[in-house]
Amino acid sequence: MKKLITISLIILIFVIGYIFYPNLIQEELSLKRDIAEFKKDSLVVDSYIESESPIAINYLRSQVFESNKYFIETELPNGLNYKRYIVSYLSEGEKVFALLTVPFDSIPNGGFPAIIFNHGYIPPKSYSTTGNYATYVDYLARNGFVVLKIDMRGHGNSEGLATGSYFSSTYTIDVISALKSLQKSEIINKDRIGVWGHSMSGNLVLRSMLVSDEIKAGVIWAGAVYSYEDFGKYRISDSSFMQRPQSQIIEHKNRDTNTEISKLREDFRSVDFSNNYWQSISLTSNINYLKNPLQIHHSIDDYVVSVNYSRDLAKVLDANSKIYEYFEYPGGGHNITGQYFNQAMQRTVEFFKKNL
Repeated sequence: MKKLITISLIILIFVIGYIFYPNLIQEELSLKRDIAEFKKDSLVVDSYIESESPIAINYLRSQVFESNKYFIETELPNGLNYKRYIVSYLSEGEKVFALLTVPFDSIPNGGFPAIIFNHGYIPPKSYSTTGNYATYVDYLARNGFVVLKIDMRGHGNSEGLATGSYFSSTYTIDVISALKSLQKSEIINKDRIGVWGHSMSGNLVLRSMLVSDEIKAGVIWAGAVYSYEDFGKYRISDSSFMQRPQSQIIEHKNRDTNTEISKLREDFRSVDFSNNYWQSISLTSNINYLKNPLQIHHSIDDYVVSVNYSRDLAKVLDANSKIYEYFEYPGGGHNITGQYFNQAMQRTVEFFKKNL
């Protein structure tokens, strides 16, 4: 009898194993496959993140940038009809300093219109907060605008590394952070903020406007580098872009060190500007994101930044039915000085008054 019971139990175990064990095996195999797929997907995501350029327009548009309301560090002697201050604000946690001008006038309903003023390439050790671009800032300030002239990171007393604009997003982030800082001020109309930029900051102005629709108008003087193919063709006759070996470039989270850039340095004719990488960082390839008006000024006798940069940009803006104004000057050089300065500044003021 005991043998019969034992045999019956063994048979029952086999039956149960036959019924359930294959299912257990299948579940285990399925779980292993799910885990493998998860790991595979994770690798793909990680790879995508690692390959994402910090200056890619879509990448920058996906980021959220914030800042505090600017803090007044020092009160300076007044201008003709405006107050002057040294202020600071935060950009990615770095303290950025700036020159701020505020009109004597009573605050209008909604607040003053404001202009974020962006300097061109100046060796950081030579840069002066109140010295460089003094006449440009004064002209805008005298015409009723709040002006915030940023000391880009690494310039003046601003913290951080001076990384340039063409292959780093640092200065773009400084501009967007300045925008957020100004929007927190009770004296400024947050919906009437524009940007002005010279030379290197022509690239910066356009990139910032592609990233943020909250910038309502932009003005570029003698700007450069909008497609990177134009950079290969026209180059720049200053040291804002140095011909350095890739190994000598200091790595920074906001600086693009893609090997494609070394090709641009060495022989731009070998570069395929139609590939996904160059298309992702090209400003003109992403011009569809430009929603607000742009004004461009350039002198024909500019021997630092070729006028062809602006001419090529104007063609792209025209082909894409963007709102823009373009002015060329027969003289004035890279800074549009002399008899052409007042003409260009007056056009700039009229443009901002119309669009801010």
